[in-house]
Formats: sequence, structure tokens, C-alpha cells
Amino acid sequence: MLVIGHRGASSAAPENSIRAFEFADKMGADGVELDVRLAPDGRLIVKHDPLPNEPAVLDGYPVLCEVLTACGDMLVNVEIKNSDDEAGYDPTVAVAELAIAEMRKHGDASRWIISSFDWATVQRCRELAPDLMTAYLVMNATSEVIEQTAAAGHAAVHPWEPTIDQAMVDRCHGAGIAINTWTCNDPERLQELAAIGVDGVC
Repeated sequence: MLVIGHRGASSAAPENSIRAFEFADKMGADGVELDVRLAPDGRLIVKHDPLPNEPAVLDGYPVLCEVLTACGDMLVNVEIKNSDDEAGYDPTVAVAELAIAEMRKHGDASRWIISSFDWATVQRCRELAPDLMTAYLVMNATSEVIEQTAAAGHAAVHPWEPTIDQAMVDRCHGAGIAINTWTCNDPERLQELAAIGVDGVC
């Protein structure tokens, strides 16, 4: 089971910071997960929550190029934040093409997983970059979600950890897709997830 640092090594440094990603690499993580948003000025800002309205405040957050450099050669799960219930939602998903172009500058296709809670966004990523792994982020990977994700050609589904059981893992693998989960910090539960065949955990 892959161990993926959630927003970097976020217990050792501020989440989604350059230091957090550098620490994750040094601490032996298999990969990291990060959040990217498109700012009005075109910058790809690495931040979980919606971006502030004041342009000057954005200077305090790292940009995707800096973060990918800090990630070394690790696997990187780039979560694209673009939900229609948040400020800054872009139905054209312009962030997808920009993020993919930046990722291609930092390593080959095997290094990347692109994920999103927004189906249209992850579909757009799949359309733009069929050679990259894409994953649908969900609260619960129901049978319908698994079927939808596999039929669309995505590599994985990413459900919330408390919803996962052996049956869900078996359904994912039976459909030919991986199951990676977020977010678990309990050692005993991590061992359970590994034992039932979960492929990766944040």
C-alpha cells in the first residue's frame, strides 16, 4: 500500500507548504497529495481552501511549479479544486490544461495522479491527458460510482476512509481500478486498510 503524505508531511510542517513536501520526501513517503487552484491572475496556487480576494495575499502561498520541484521524484497526486459550490468555480476547467502542462515539465506520466471531486473537471483532465492517471474523489464509492469511474477510463477512485470495507475494495479491483483513500492517521486502521487490499492511503 502506497503511503501518500496528505498536503505533504503536514504534521511536520504547514500543510501545502514547500517545507511539507520536502519533509515528505526526506521522511520516505511514497508520494504526496496537494491541492491546486487557478488564481484570477493565472497563477496555479497550491492551497486547499478557496483563494482570498486580495491579490497581494496570494503571494504568501506557493505556486505549483515550486511545489513540484520540492517533491523530488515522488509520486504526486494533484487534486484540482474546482467545485461549483465554491467561489472561483470555472466550468471551462482552464486550470486543467495549465496544471497538466506544468506537471509535464517535472517528470514523466508515471509520476502523476490527477484527482478532483468535480466530475467535469476530472473528465476534462482525462480528455486532455489520457496518458496520465486520473481519479474521481468521492465521499463514498458506491457500486454506481465505481462503474462510472471505470467506464470513463479513470485509473482509480478516491473515497473517504471511514466508508471503506473489503467489499468496496473488491468491487474496485473487479472493475479494474485502484482504490486510494483519504485521510487516515490511525496505525491500526492503516494496517487494516493494507490487509484488505487498499492501494494507497493519504
